[in-house]
Amino acid sequence: MTAGAASWLPLSAGERSVAIEVLVHGPLSRSDLARRLSLSPGSLTRLTKPLIESGLLIEVADGGAPAEGRQGRPSQPLDIVAESRSFLGFKVTEDMVYGVVTTLRSEIVARHDRPLTTHDPGEVADLLGEMTAELAHAHPRLAGIGIGVGGLVQGRAVVGESPFLQWRDIPLAALVEERTGLPVVVENDVAAFVEAETWFGAGRGLDRFVVLTIGAGIGYGLVLGGRRVPSDGEDRDFGRRWILDPGGPLTPDGDRGSAVSLLTIPSIRYQIRAATGRDHSYEEILAGAAAGEPMPARVVDEAARALGTLLAHIANFAMPQKILLAGEGVGLMDVARDTVDETIRARRHPLATPVDLETRVSDFHDWARGAAVLAIQVLVLGAVDG
Repeated sequence: MTAGAASWLPLSAGERSVAIEVLVHGPLSRSDLARRLSLSPGSLTRLTKPLIESGLLIEVADGGAPAEGRQGRPSQPLDIVAESRSFLGFKVTEDMVYGVVTTLRSEIVARHDRPLTTHDPGEVADLLGEMTAELAHAHPRLAGIGIGVGGLVQGRAVVGESPFLQWRDIPLAALVEERTGLPVVVENDVAAFVEAETWFGAGRGLDRFVVLTIGAGIGYGLVLGGRRVPSDGEDRDFGRRWILDPGGPLTPDGDRGSAVSLLTIPSIRYQIRAATGRDHSYEEILAGAAAGEPMPARVVDEAARALGTLLAHIANFAMPQKILLAGEGVGLMDVARDTVDETIRARRHPLATPVDLETRVSDFHDWARGAAVLAIQVLVLGAVDG
């Protein structure tokens, strides 16, 4: 068992708003901070004093260095002490656990992965406990743990359903807390990834933002007013039910012509295997399509048109300022970007504002980082209502 969590006293609503503003947008001068939060100078002083005394905030020079040796002057910008606490983030997949240690600003400072050889909940919790103990030796000021799992998560504590792990109603947070002595937050992996991108990534500062992930499955997250729209699990069949081509392929997972059947890596590999009788990796299929091999080219072209249609639908209905396309399946864009762009244009009004589309091939450490951000939000700031 690790040492107890290194944490701060609970924050009031006003203190929390100040801490979040500085965390996401700092360093900030007091005048800028007061303007952003519509606070009087006196109110801001009252709220920042305990944050500075607790070590969460620090006065810095204009260049960002600590303002050491100076008596507190209102002109000194305020910043978060990012290295004052560390957070663990875990992404649990069907056969691996990916772990990261982050600072308070979500910078990854360590990675640690272990194979997952069992889906027994107790043994998975044992593994997470072992990984936590190993990482705690080098990072003793751990404040909490975030765990991302594909599936439905209830109350940020219980995995209600996870098809990949074949779990139902597993109290994962309690199991890991028992083994580590640290507070634990469990969340759907896509939701955690969206939170990280909203606070520290592609969606930072945006009012309307969408994350679409393609890989082993399809993930979707919507941010409105700068806050992630909670799903309560109703979007877990998002990709299976969104029909992009009624005459499209029928695969073992997802309805005919659905986003899952057309876009996920397992479905694309299944289509090639069914047509050729041979198994190929996703990378081999993309390479074959790029080289003009007929079957891979047909499947990849069909997937690209489906992706363009899906992105156009999202842009038409959600009207986001930006869409982040991420996940291990984003290599599709390297091969078929022109087809995706052409399809988006065909599915939107000619005078519509072009879609601001950012693509990123994210690995599972990015997903683990998202879980760590959830730990920062919930355990330190108590800031998420999703």
